[in-house]
Amino acid sequence: MFRALEDYKAYIGWLKEYSKKYSVAIHAWVLMTNHIHILCTPLKDGSVSKMMQSIGRRYVQYFNRQYKRSGTLWEGRYKSCLIEAENYLIGVYRYIELNPVRANMVKDPSEYQWSSYQINALGKLSDLCVPHAEYLKLGLSEVERMENYRALFAHHVEEKLLDEIRIGVNTGMAIGHDRFKDKIEQLTGRRVKPNKAGRPIGWRKK
Repeated sequence: MFRALEDYKAYIGWLKEYSKKYSVAIHAWVLMTNHIHILCTPLKDGSVSKMMQSIGRRYVQYFNRQYKRSGTLWEGRYKSCLIEAENYLIGVYRYIELNPVRANMVKDPSEYQWSSYQINALGKLSDLCVPHAEYLKLGLSEVERMENYRALFAHHVEEKLLDEIRIGVNTGMAIGHDRFKDKIEQLTGRRVKPNKAGRPIGWRKK
């Protein structure tokens, strides 16, 4: 998806443009060679879908023109899931920004240019990144927040959380405790947790 420096710059530019146009707060991101992760909060109904569709169309047009090709670039519609902010959101920050380390592209997330780590952990200026309320709880000052944030990256993301995030994204299920998932299902009428394994209550073999 990204073959040259200009490709990354183009995508980030359109992420800035359309996140502002459609009122989406971007908290963390990483551009890998063959996929993208974005942690965001929509401020209006349907705004994430509009943002992703607009970026997707624009980038494919650019990429096809740049490399004299035709056809699609994406493997279907983007995948998304809801996240329980209080207990899981900072873990998702880490999951996203540690992607290049898990892929053995760099040894430290600070070495990777195309993620939000240098902004959230090192104070690099950005007109794209919007700190989430949970991020702001990490310290009373910017210096304290960044210091505490960097400390969270001393270890890799736990396997249990990795599995939860991957399953959540791939299936569209929510990431969080059962109480959170139950509340979301009650509010939206949409199933956000897997069905229980086994036969339903009252089932009888005939």
